[in-house]
Amino acid sequence: MTLMTETSSFQKVGPSFSNVALPACAIVAAGILVYSNSFGGPFVLDDIGAIVQNKSIQDLSKVGTVLTGATHATVIGRPLLNLSLAVNYWLAGSEGVWDYHAVNLAAHLVAAILLFAVVHRTLLLPVMAGRTQRDATGLAFAVSLIWAVHPLQTESVTYIVQRAESLVAVFYFLTLYCVIRGATGTRPTAWYVTAIAACTCGMTTKEVMVTAPVVILFYDRVFLEQSFAEIRRKRAALYFGLAATWIWLAVLMRSSKDRSGTAGFGLGLGAWNYAMTQFGFIVRYLRLSFWPNPLVFDYGNPIAVTSMEILPFATTVFCLLIAAVVALRYRPWIGFLGLSFFIILAPTSSVVPLVTQTAAEHRMYLPLASLVALVVLLVHQLLDWVAARGTVSSGVVPATSRVLHWVTLIFVATGLGYITYQRNLDYQSELTLWRKTALDFPSNARAYHAIGCEYLKAGQASRALQEFNHAIELSPDVIPLIYNRGNAYVAIGQLEEAIADYRRVVALSPIGSVDQAQAYYQMGNALGSLGKHEEALECFVLALRAQPGYVDAQKMIEKVRRHLGRHQENPDK
Repeated sequence: MTLMTETSSFQKVGPSFSNVALPACAIVAAGILVYSNSFGGPFVLDDIGAIVQNKSIQDLSKVGTVLTGATHATVIGRPLLNLSLAVNYWLAGSEGVWDYHAVNLAAHLVAAILLFAVVHRTLLLPVMAGRTQRDATGLAFAVSLIWAVHPLQTESVTYIVQRAESLVAVFYFLTLYCVIRGATGTRPTAWYVTAIAACTCGMTTKEVMVTAPVVILFYDRVFLEQSFAEIRRKRAALYFGLAATWIWLAVLMRSSKDRSGTAGFGLGLGAWNYAMTQFGFIVRYLRLSFWPNPLVFDYGNPIAVTSMEILPFATTVFCLLIAAVVALRYRPWIGFLGLSFFIILAPTSSVVPLVTQTAAEHRMYLPLASLVALVVLLVHQLLDWVAARGTVSSGVVPATSRVLHWVTLIFVATGLGYITYQRNLDYQSELTLWRKTALDFPSNARAYHAIGCEYLKAGQASRALQEFNHAIELSPDVIPLIYNRGNAYVAIGQLEEAIADYRRVVALSPIGSVDQAQAYYQMGNALGSLGKHEEALECFVLALRAQPGYVDAQKMIEKVRRHLGRHQENPDK
């Protein structure tokens, strides 16, 4: 049975869909609705270092400092991301969060509209004739709507500092859109120049943009031209310009020093172990795309160590890759969408270790677009086939089947939007978010540590101690866990136990590090509370030696020496 050839149900819904402004407005309205409860979420995890403690964003007039002075791993080497945070800081400081969330949502909605434009233009291309060209507006609307309200996107939208994902998506989709317009228009130069500029901006926002020139070349071959030779003849200068943006990215990455020691080789996590771990998480991402539960804010740093952990997932991933390659021969658009999913995911989920976070759902922000487009187009063809089987002898599709596409879309989008709305409730407090994380991924020591820190801030030291103990059982030699357990011991008066933890931190910390200095300082306070003033003085001196500018240690040295009647001594001895 062939697919029906009559006008599809998307176009039969009403003539207003001939105007792309209506679906764009609907996408914006849906996005605002499902994220309407996200504006009060506090700063969490990397937000603290990248926003609250980020001195480089505190004076917008010092543009040079804003663009080059970031030191936190999330924003270093990403000037445009840091600039966007500086604008927010100028508007709201580090106290209010509403403005930050508003910018995040705005970037997400702009990305969704650009995705709509890309898909719409693509489906109108001659290569799509006879399949989905006639349904371009409706299908583009379905893809971008589902992508915009999908629960997997919440981490990139509601977790403030992860606006890096939505911002780079804006530049990614804009680059592709400009290439399409240039290739299909009569005056391409302006479009190509804009594409190169957008690609450059993307490179200054997040490293995943490195895949854009490759994906766009791949797109060009599948949808626009019949051969690479034809692409070279028509658009050699364009691809030279796009490839040149890699140089700018290389400069930024070099200046970031392996993203402050969090990404790259030789940082304590082997490329092989990291790559093997990614197979399981890629399969998990795929499952969450279809069944988004449970969503996990932070996975910690799990590493696959046995073949049984790897083999089933590696087999699944390789089978999907082979299927995408085969599809290039028979259904090129399917092959493109399948392979672009893996290409876009590759920078974070292949062999380059990200040592502080081996998995994260926000990495699916861009790849999800390929996956949603693939599923929507396949389901559209399936529903067309179902409708065609009900065609009457005259060849007219029954009225009841004309709304089949829309019933399906409304059902799916409503369900996903509801889950997204509910997921945003988890972000309303740090304690709620981390509790949910620990519940859904109980092997994550970082989650228990964060819960303990929240209890400690709330004055519930005994409950904090329980969480820190659980975290240390999972990760015995992590300095912040041991240090904060020492603080919890101090809060409940168990000073000897606290001193033991601080000594352990000193032993684990690099000589002269901030961690070592703080551990010596807190040890000195605990020893002083026990009346061991000589030992306390020694600890304060060691803290000052580790960090010569440690003002609090200097003050305590003077205080203890006055108490001991030795205030004339050299403070660093």
